[in-house]
Amino acid sequence: MGGEEDRPEIVLVPGFMQGGRSWAAVIARIARRYRAVALDHRAHDFEGRLAEIEAAAASGAALVGYSLGGRLALHAALRAAPQAERYGAVVLLGASAGIEDPAMRTERRADDELLAAWIESQPVDAVVDRWERTPALAGQPAELVAAQRADRLAHDPGRLAELLRSAGQGALRPVWDRLAELRTPLLALAGDRDPSFVEAAERIAALAPRGHARTIPDAGHAAHLEQPDAFVAALLEFLDEHLGERVLVDDDA
Repeated sequence: MGGEEDRPEIVLVPGFMQGGRSWAAVIARIARRYRAVALDHRAHDFEGRLAEIEAAAASGAALVGYSLGGRLALHAALRAAPQAERYGAVVLLGASAGIEDPAMRTERRADDELLAAWIESQPVDAVVDRWERTPALAGQPAELVAAQRADRLAHDPGRLAELLRSAGQGALRPVWDRLAELRTPLLALAGDRDPSFVEAAERIAALAPRGHARTIPDAGHAAHLEQPDAFVAALLEFLDEHLGERVLVDDDA
């Protein structure tokens, strides 16, 4: 069996108000085949987080990002598009390539600014209480919500507001028109109870030259938390296809 250093590296990028521990269920299921690096970001702005992804990912590593982390992973991959081998694969969960309509993007940016101003004026427990009621997370079991609470409470409201202002969907230029540049194998995933992101995943896959889309059954926005077995099955099938020659483990792994 190959050693830890022989296994392909997977960099896991968390979503808004998450940390590296949000990937624990995924890491436990892939650890025998891949070397996982779950990011705990120090930066709280778009450019800073992109720099952290680039610093964490060895040449040829796969990027796996959820929601905001998926947007960051996609932007990192596009930034590296001229270097065909910089990333071995990119996997997006619950992510979009941006809001194309200028009026809708302006409206979203205004909404994000109102939310950011509210966040930075509140104690973190009030911010977490509101975030846990966001429609995107509806349907999560109470025990799953409770398991994420400690990580959410560890955030600083002022830094969350900074991140929203620089990396929210209203702040970022859409990149649909750049997906054709991406030569890296890409898998776009979404839970089947998250229809807007199912549509986004299918469109991303259609525009990226090596794109694929999959839907995770009986899952909402956070499919890696809600249905980790199904998420990991889709993830491993894709990674094994594109990084498989570097997976040095026995057949029973």
